[in-house]
Amino acid sequence: MAFLNRISRNLVSVAIHKFRIPTHLVEIAESIHTNAKEHDEIVGGVCDSLRKGVNWDDLSGRFDSIGLNNSIVEKVLLELKEPIDAKRALSFFHWSARRKNFEHGVRSYCITVQILVRSRLLMDARALLESIIRRSTKGDSSGFMVVDSLLDTYHSTFSNPFLFDLLVQTYSKLRMFEMAFNVCRYLEEHGFSSSLISYNTLIHVVQKSDQIPLVWKIYEFMIQKRTYPNEITIRIMISALCKEGKLQKFIDILDRIHGKRCSPVIIVNTSLVFRIFEEGRIEEGVVLLKRMLQKNMIHDDIAYSLIVYAKYKIGNLDSAQVVYEEMLKRGFHANPFVCTLFIGAHCKEGRIDEANRLMQEMGTMGLKPYDETFNSLIEGCSKAGRLEESLVFCEKMMKGGLMPSCSAFNEMVGKLCETGDSKQANAILTVLLNKGFQPDEVTYIHLIDGYGKEGDAQEVLKLYYEMEYRAHSPGLMVYASLIRSLCRCGKFKEAEKYLTVMEDRSLAPTVYIYETLIASHCRKGDTARALELYNEMVRKELKPSCQTFAVMSPINGCLGLLNGFITWNSRLRIQLSKRLESQDSDTSKEIISGTNSPMNVCHFLRVYSVALELLLVQCAPKNLALAFKVMDKLSLQLDGASQYGVFSYLALFGDVRPIQYLWSGKDVVEHTRIGK
Repeated sequence: MAFLNRISRNLVSVAIHKFRIPTHLVEIAESIHTNAKEHDEIVGGVCDSLRKGVNWDDLSGRFDSIGLNNSIVEKVLLELKEPIDAKRALSFFHWSARRKNFEHGVRSYCITVQILVRSRLLMDARALLESIIRRSTKGDSSGFMVVDSLLDTYHSTFSNPFLFDLLVQTYSKLRMFEMAFNVCRYLEEHGFSSSLISYNTLIHVVQKSDQIPLVWKIYEFMIQKRTYPNEITIRIMISALCKEGKLQKFIDILDRIHGKRCSPVIIVNTSLVFRIFEEGRIEEGVVLLKRMLQKNMIHDDIAYSLIVYAKYKIGNLDSAQVVYEEMLKRGFHANPFVCTLFIGAHCKEGRIDEANRLMQEMGTMGLKPYDETFNSLIEGCSKAGRLEESLVFCEKMMKGGLMPSCSAFNEMVGKLCETGDSKQANAILTVLLNKGFQPDEVTYIHLIDGYGKEGDAQEVLKLYYEMEYRAHSPGLMVYASLIRSLCRCGKFKEAEKYLTVMEDRSLAPTVYIYETLIASHCRKGDTARALELYNEMVRKELKPSCQTFAVMSPINGCLGLLNGFITWNSRLRIQLSKRLESQDSDTSKEIISGTNSPMNVCHFLRVYSVALELLLVQCAPKNLALAFKVMDKLSLQLDGASQYGVFSYLALFGDVRPIQYLWSGKDVVEHTRIGK
């Protein structure tokens, strides 16, 4: 035994000498151990003093020489984490906050809050949460600094999930709605679900702030996470529907589907699913709908009808028909809502006969069509050119005390005016106006255009005055239609008068309006006035289109117009170092006049190529050589459209040789007999 002891001592001695630890590492380890021991003593001393009821002055006297840091503070707080010491922990938190050269970090705030929540000292906990949330929002780019710190200290403080409800409610109280909702989702990812009270608090404050779309997002998320609404939730959601002005809409939809008035919870849940389908999130809506059915939060016939609507929304009519047939097999009845969906789908695809058949079946089954049913038929029949049927449906609709929508009525009026029956369209509008119908600009534009085509200037002006009388503020489209129609009626002075009216009302006449007046004066033969309007348009820095030059070319000559096209805007001038050298010096000077100002070269090339197309295609053959010389001197390239015009022109004169040179980039002028 003595021998074994001797051997073991020798082995230990050898091992120590062989694996000797460096001296500086030993010193560091001893220092850490000493500091940790000192910190433990400080922590113990502070906790003992607090438990003995020492006041702040005595506490400061005893530990004034201690340099507080986050490590010591956190250890003291964790030592006082039990509910019996919660008030002492809060006292220490406030005492340490008053110490010089020390400021609490997010972590010490969160530890204190967790201790207070566990001890049900909620007012103090909420106050600290508000303070740290306000502080953290300034330097927290992610927005999750506080919640991350709470999650990190959750287990070390033996906290409870109510802490996170308090956090969400605090964000809500501070009106940080988006952040509150983001925190809800973030906590769900980490295994903590918010309570119904927290959701109700958040929904309530968001609804009060008029951020209605966010209200529905929160409600949807709540149900997705299987937190189901109570009476308070439904009351808040009904208020949100009222603020949107959509409560009556969904009551009417449910009356058509279910046949009788539904409870508020059904109205709210139908509204939610309907919104999801309208956004195109069909799969999400169906999953949510199934969950609602399991919890009896929606009726079966409503669920079927909404799925039919979803299929209709994505354009899958065959699938919608399958769901509808399954609904009938399950013992549920057809309803006006579903029938109207199918009628609308048939009308959109031009199957008017199918839509009419469904309309007759609705009558046979005792189902009452409503405004959307008639609107679909009126619009569909009008687009299909079946105006008589459209008028019949409009008459039936009005007899039933309903009024067509603006879009459906405008479609019918537009077709009537196109076929020269503006008088009948105007008569129907008069009847509807007496019933409270509100036409829009498009309605009046159709009628003004219709009477303009028929040459009835008096009715055109009557409609314009009616718009003003009914406090409709005419826009650019109305004035364009008015001026166009007056020009068609030969009332050029009256048409031009409305240019001044537009300017008085701070409406700038468009290029189209000027082009309409210029073209009308050209057709009349008043070339002088046409040129005046053209120059006025140029002065206002409006960009003439090819149509303007095509109309004006017989008046002013293409070479003059080419100059106008280049110089109409100072931004479209190119800087040339010298004038073109050409046999026709007068023409060259005319083309390049005013070119000493800088301009956007790329835009110039595009504009110039269009002008050259006019020069080549519309002018005399002798100008072809000159045009190519101009291009050659400026190193310009025709674009595709202009090349096509040149090719057509050359082929017209029976000479295809220059086309080959145009493609090869050689001097066309020297090889074309037209140029010679």
